Amino acid sequence: MHQHAEIKNKMDCLVAELEEELERIVTYWMENTPDEEFGGFYGRIDENNEVVPGAPKGSVLNARILWSFSATFNKSGNPDCLNYARQAYEYISDHFIDKEFGGVYWTVDYQGEPAETKKQVYAIAFTIYGLSEYYLASADNASLEKAKELFRCLEEHAYDDQEGGYFEAFSRDWSAPGDQRLSVRDADEKKTMNTHLHMIEAYTNLYKVWPEPVLRTRIIALLHNFVDHMIDAATGHLVLFLDENWNRRSETVSFGHGIEAAWLLMEAAEIVNDPQLSLTIRKISLQMSESALEGIDENGGMCYELEDHSQLNREKHWWVQAEAMVGFVNAWQLSGNPAFADEALLIWYYVKYHILDRKHGEWHWGINGSGKVMQGEDKVGIWKCPYHNSRACLEIIRRVQAEKILLE
Repeated sequence: MHQHAEIKNKMDCLVAELEEELERIVTYWMENTPDEEFGGFYGRIDENNEVVPGAPKGSVLNARILWSFSATFNKSGNPDCLNYARQAYEYISDHFIDKEFGGVYWTVDYQGEPAETKKQVYAIAFTIYGLSEYYLASADNASLEKAKELFRCLEEHAYDDQEGGYFEAFSRDWSAPGDQRLSVRDADEKKTMNTHLHMIEAYTNLYKVWPEPVLRTRIIALLHNFVDHMIDAATGHLVLFLDENWNRRSETVSFGHGIEAAWLLMEAAEIVNDPQLSLTIRKISLQMSESALEGIDENGGMCYELEDHSQLNREKHWWVQAEAMVGFVNAWQLSGNPAFADEALLIWYYVKYHILDRKHGEWHWGINGSGKVMQGEDKVGIWKCPYHNSRACLEIIRRVQAEKILLE
C-alpha cells in the first residue's frame, strides 16, 4: 500500500506538470504558427522562432496540427483550440486533399498550390487520424466522410491483396512511384514498419467514431502483420524496412518507434475487443518496453537508434522522449511494475531540463551526443509538429486520472 501511495503522489505531480506543459504547447502553436497572409499554418519556423519565407507546407504537419488542436479541445473544451482545429481542417480540405485522384498531396507551396503530389500512405493515414479527431471535436459530418473516403482510397490502392499489409507510396495517379522513401533517412522499400504503425493508429482512431466491421477486420490484420513480420520475437525490437513479401531489409533498431509501438498496438488490440489478441499484444508490448530500456542513456533520456547492431546514435530527439513517457506509463499499467513508472518520470525530468525551450517556447528538436542542443533544426516544419508532445501530455493525464480509481 505504501508503494501504491508513493506512485500515486508522483503521478499526481506529473499530471499537474503536464497540464501546464500542454497549455504551453498549444499556446505556442496558436501564437506563432497561423499564416495570416496565405492561410493555414506556416510551413517552417526555425529554432530562433523566425518564419522561413516561402517554405512549403506539409500534409503530415497540417494533419498533426489538426489532431493536436482537436484532441486538446476534446479534453479541455477550450474554444480557441476548436477554432484553430477548424482552420487546419478547412486548409487540409481546400488544399491538401486531391479532388481528382483521391488521397492527399505530400506538400503544397506556401500559397497552397500542389507541390510534391506523390501519395505517401503515411501522410494519408495521418490525415485520417486528424479528421477523425476533428469529428469528435466538432461533430462535423463532412470531416468523418472525408476520413472514410481516405480509408476507402487506401484500401483500393495501397492494400496488398496477395501478401497483406500496405505498400508505401504511389505517384499522384496511384501508379508506381520513382522513389518510395518517406525521408532521406529511409530505405527505398515497398513496406515499412513506420507507415504500418501510423496506419494502425489512424484506423484505431477512426474506429472510435465509425465502428465499421471491415475497419475492425483491417485493424486486426494490421496487428497480425506486426506480430508476424515487424516485431523480432527474439529481441522485442521492430523490423523497420521490408520488401513486398515481408522479407527483412534492415537491422537498425529504433528505440523511439519501439516504445511508441508498445502502447499504440495495445490501444488497437483493446479497441477491437478481441480478448485472445489483446493477451498476445499485452505480452509483446511488455517485451517491447523491456527492450526499449536498452536505449536509455546513463546521462538520461532515450537514445535515437542503434544502427546495424553496433553504432549507437546518442541523439535525444524530442519525439522519442515524448513517446517514451507514454510507453513506460503503459508498461507500468500493464505490469504493475513501479520501475516503469519511475522510468517515465525520469524521462520527463530529462525533458524539463534539456528539451523544453525556455527562451523561445515549445521543445527543442533534440540534444546531440555531446549533451548540447542540436543546432540548425526546425521548431516547426515538415516533421516538427505539436503531436508527439501534446499527445504525451494528453495520454498520460488520461491514463493516470483513470488509474487513480485503482490506486485509491
